[in-house]
Amino acid sequence: MTQVRAKKALGQHFLVDLNIARKICDALSGGSAENPCPTLEVGCGMGVLTQFLLRRADIVTWGAEIDSESVAYLRDHYPEFTPRLIEGDFLKLDLRERFPEGLRIIGNFPYNISSQIFFKVLENRDLIPECVGMIQKEVAVRIAEPPGSKEYGILSVLLQAWYDIEYLFTVNEKVFNPPPKVKSAVIRLRRNATRQLECDERLFIQVVKASFGQRRKMLRNSLKAVFGDFAGDEHPFFTRRAETLSVAEFVELTRWVDAHRA
Repeated sequence: MTQVRAKKALGQHFLVDLNIARKICDALSGGSAENPCPTLEVGCGMGVLTQFLLRRADIVTWGAEIDSESVAYLRDHYPEFTPRLIEGDFLKLDLRERFPEGLRIIGNFPYNISSQIFFKVLENRDLIPECVGMIQKEVAVRIAEPPGSKEYGILSVLLQAWYDIEYLFTVNEKVFNPPPKVKSAVIRLRRNATRQLECDERLFIQVVKASFGQRRKMLRNSLKAVFGDFAGDEHPFFTRRAETLSVAEFVELTRWVDAHRA
């Protein structure tokens, strides 16, 4: 097998630039040769990133690949990787069962599931200290943007609550086969010092999602649509829009909603 056919349904755009692959690999921190960190590559494709990860002694590289053709290619070209190559959907993997001691995540993420990958990282945030991913540039910008930006949204707030986010570099569409119609970017998420928010964390997620549910409207309208009218009480933030609130302000708002909801 010499080549894997890119499948549109899987959002496959294979990176062909080795320098970019090396930079992505180098952006991930690791452990040590004595105590290497488990690292899961999501969407290995034809192994352009995998080959660099396998050379590192400070990580133990695992892979999750849903495409059977890519799995066959990887098994043929990287036989030493085969025992740690998981054929299946990353979004359905039980990370706690497979990696109870924790893991790092890296990959050239398929555009069509990149947000879902980050939501899975969030769900397993106690296990995942770091994630390095190449994604669509506009999604990367959205995740890294501070409050006040039009791009700032649900994923921005939720990820920034538990991770420090760095926009590392932009990637030209010409370094892929087939080339996507948009530019890509590499971002790095590193777990911050927040172990627990000073509010009900499940409610926090509900409040953030509700706040951006009607993002052009003031928070009064967005929140009342989900939580009711709070017995006529109003928070000072109610006259603001969701994209203007920081993580800390969303925490404050969540505590208020918790105290005032019916």
